[in-house]
Amino acid sequence: MSKIIIKNTQIVNEGRIYTADVLLSDQRILKIDQVIDNKYNAREINGENKYLLPGIIDDQVHFREPGLTHKANIHSESCAAVAGGTTSFMEMPNTRPAALTQALLEEKYAIAANSSPANYSFFMGTSNDNEEEVLRTNEKKEDVCGIKIFMGSSTGNMLVDNHLTLDNIFRKSELLIATHCEDERIIKSNLEKILAEGRTLEASDHPRIRDVEGCFESSLMAIQLAKRNNTRLHILHISTAKELQLFTNMIPLEDKRITSEVCVHHLHFTADDYATLGNKIKCNPAIKSKENKDALWEALLDDRLDVIATDHAPHTMEEKFGSYIESHAGLPLVQHSLQLMLHYHLKGKISLEKMVQKMSHNVATCFNIKERGFIREGYYADLVLVDMNKQMTITKENTLYKCGWSPLEGFIMPASIEKTFVNGHPVYENNRVDSSYRGMRLKFTRN
Repeated sequence: MSKIIIKNTQIVNEGRIYTADVLLSDQRILKIDQVIDNKYNAREINGENKYLLPGIIDDQVHFREPGLTHKANIHSESCAAVAGGTTSFMEMPNTRPAALTQALLEEKYAIAANSSPANYSFFMGTSNDNEEEVLRTNEKKEDVCGIKIFMGSSTGNMLVDNHLTLDNIFRKSELLIATHCEDERIIKSNLEKILAEGRTLEASDHPRIRDVEGCFESSLMAIQLAKRNNTRLHILHISTAKELQLFTNMIPLEDKRITSEVCVHHLHFTADDYATLGNKIKCNPAIKSKENKDALWEALLDDRLDVIATDHAPHTMEEKFGSYIESHAGLPLVQHSLQLMLHYHLKGKISLEKMVQKMSHNVATCFNIKERGFIREGYYADLVLVDMNKQMTITKENTLYKCGWSPLEGFIMPASIEKTFVNGHPVYENNRVDSSYRGMRLKFTRN
């Protein structure tokens, strides 16, 4: 692999912004210095007036393969990811078949090894009756990102509501457990009450059905289980102000046993947007009122919320349209998450340093990812070069998702992704993805 020097760039890393050169060689960052003389016969890239960030690590995506490839696959969505500066992803188990056995989990890794230009990991899935298979993942704790538990309704055989199964997995798992927290009984009760009103349901009913209490009660139960069993718990896509009382900013991230994630759509949209976007922004947990969005931003900035992700979940337009009840929940976001957060940076909402912390550093720390998530000598060269002065309008034509649409169409992004490097390889540049490149399986440093 040829050497690359990124010259005179603004590095954003570990709470600092400073100007330096960065030398990439043999998949890694070989040297960071104020000036690096090109005695290496390296390709030079001019980084002047550009910002160099650690590659984004998205800890929650749904790339739909195997079984749901009419709307997405690992190749298509990982191409979209690198075009947006995301260099590593962790993918969820609710495919067809769901990743409920070790063999099915390894099949997904094999697909990624042959098709993904981004680095990858996959969660082991749980059901009420695969506890033995789940706990076999302990043998692979350096090779698998975690265990995923749906503590709320889910497609397929993945709702885990057996308290004995939950307690056993929380007690015995040596890996991080990531949970989707919504209380199924509360959701069903809310739906029955609204149906009793005798009218046709609309997208705006979604946050009434999947309401604040449903999220809070389920998150509370997960935290009680984790505290009782000293489990390493990570709660995904927090969407309510009430849940924020369950998390702390009083201890360092590396010492937290319970961590939390917020998704870009819950930081961007509010319930008011159902009027114009309707089912396009139907997702689980639901996008809720502005008061919840404001509280999420406050908790993100004061470190009660640890990680920013997407919960990228593509569906075809046919699956999204139609009646509210029939419309599939989820929206595609992985290509534009970094640009969306750069939009909020340029509005003065979040610093570049904090944004990088939440989208790269903290994900690596939460999951104990080996030698990624930071711009450090010796680490893998997962990097993104950003032009803060080049606008880009999101259109169907420049959106790479297989489903062919984005809820952000027409949005003018104030910054653009110039280049994305995965393991030192320029996998995205000149508005093109090198779809022939293959990323690596993420490794984890766990005792």
